[in-house]
Amino acid sequence: MAETMYKGPSCSLAGADMSSARRSIGSRRTRWWWLAGLLASVAGLSLLGVAPAGAAQTGAVQVSADPYTPANASNGEHATEVEPDTFAWGSTVVSVFQTGRIFNGGATDIGFATSLNGGVSWTHGFMPGTSTQAARPGPFFGASDASVAYDAKDGVWMASWLGAHFSGGGIVDVMLSRSTDGGLTGSAPVTIAANNVFYDKNWTVCDNSATSPFYGNCYTEFDNASGRDLEQMSTSTDGGLTWSAPQATADQVHGLGGQPLVQPNGRVIVPFEGIGRGGGIRAFTSDDGGATWNASVLVSPITSHRVAGVRTSPLPSAEISRNGTVYVVWQDSRFEPGGDANDIVLSTSADGTTWSPVTRIPIDPVGSGVDHFLPGLAVDRDSAGAHTMLAVTYYYDSNASCVGGTCQLQVGFTSSLNNGQSWSAPQALSGPMQEDWLAPTNQGAMAGDYISTSFLAGQQRVVGAFPIGMQPQSNGLLDEPMFAGLENVRGGSVPMTADPVLAAPNSATSSNDATVPPPTF
Repeated sequence: MAETMYKGPSCSLAGADMSSARRSIGSRRTRWWWLAGLLASVAGLSLLGVAPAGAAQTGAVQVSADPYTPANASNGEHATEVEPDTFAWGSTVVSVFQTGRIFNGGATDIGFATSLNGGVSWTHGFMPGTSTQAARPGPFFGASDASVAYDAKDGVWMASWLGAHFSGGGIVDVMLSRSTDGGLTGSAPVTIAANNVFYDKNWTVCDNSATSPFYGNCYTEFDNASGRDLEQMSTSTDGGLTWSAPQATADQVHGLGGQPLVQPNGRVIVPFEGIGRGGGIRAFTSDDGGATWNASVLVSPITSHRVAGVRTSPLPSAEISRNGTVYVVWQDSRFEPGGDANDIVLSTSADGTTWSPVTRIPIDPVGSGVDHFLPGLAVDRDSAGAHTMLAVTYYYDSNASCVGGTCQLQVGFTSSLNNGQSWSAPQALSGPMQEDWLAPTNQGAMAGDYISTSFLAGQQRVVGAFPIGMQPQSNGLLDEPMFAGLENVRGGSVPMTADPVLAAPNSATSSNDATVPPPTF
């Protein structure tokens, strides 16, 4: 979380991002709480393709808005919503995200949005017990890095997040909000880890394979930024009510941005970005339900182009298929002449120990000068082998050498029906946006350190969540709301319905005013 201490992307909380190792409180993940910023301020909002004036266009609709203003939350950069994670189970989709970004790390609140009908309509609100300036205040200066998961054994939706006690870092706890009614309401948060240190970049997953010997276990990854980003894991066996003491790996590896995944046999695989001598994309595993964690292995070195003016990092986005194959993507410049732009690259593993050679996702031709970054990967959990379906949402800039106002960012989407052997033509989900339309940080303009994409169960459809800057700052407010896209991997966007209130620019205090208590997760 120490953004002033480190450089690099990260979704740090009250000020803590991490150095060239990309520090920040919180990381990204692709899951069904996907709508990151999600949606409409009322239960049951529908998202259809009506895009607000500005950057958004066909293929994406606004799903949420920051309800806070400098008057009721002076620490925030309003109106901004960034860094969504999503997860889908059955026809339910849940998304969590930061609302009201704070310059030196974290946000005023953690927002959520829930759809019970595959992303057609939504209910949204804010987590209780987060920052002191939130609609339902908690003890923290700021909140950050939300990650969402579902525990099928116990029927519990859960979102882990970071609670910063001070501006700029210092002491940061790992917290968890739970819901037992389908992600619609919830109770006060419980503590995963609070040891008077600076924890960062949390990510949560649950073992949902009924045949697994550890069915129902849930795992949260985070790092101890006070200890040079020592990788930590904590396990729950009771639906997220209590958590084990943080544990390190056998090799005491240092890194951040890990995204744990669970194979059908119960093996946990955690791809992450290593730092220091253990740099590169790495992974570690557990074969005993989180009682111990094995030494890490190298997935691949990283070669990453610095994106002009934007806070980004080659943090991994990871997902798993029906047979337990793990897929990891990140931004990387190794295939580009001179390393002058980033591609999105991919590696896979059947066991978390041996990894395939890195391949390039061919979104644009080599040498095109298009910069691709912040990928959110989705893998269809009902597919496997040669027919595994993949999808990636990402940001891009058509000119990797742009400077300042000449940079025009957009959101893109591509998918594969054949295990990554071929990919669909890229689809633009937003119009161009300028960097100064996004939340500023000491590491550049911020859409987040991650975005999210998730497959809907039993359907060839994916939901993606991502923030879009709509226009320049006006009347002291930015205009960076959360958007979503519902895509058919065989081609074409799926119609949704947008809330007309959310389409009004710089209207964060309209019907979404934080003085009106919203639903709580």
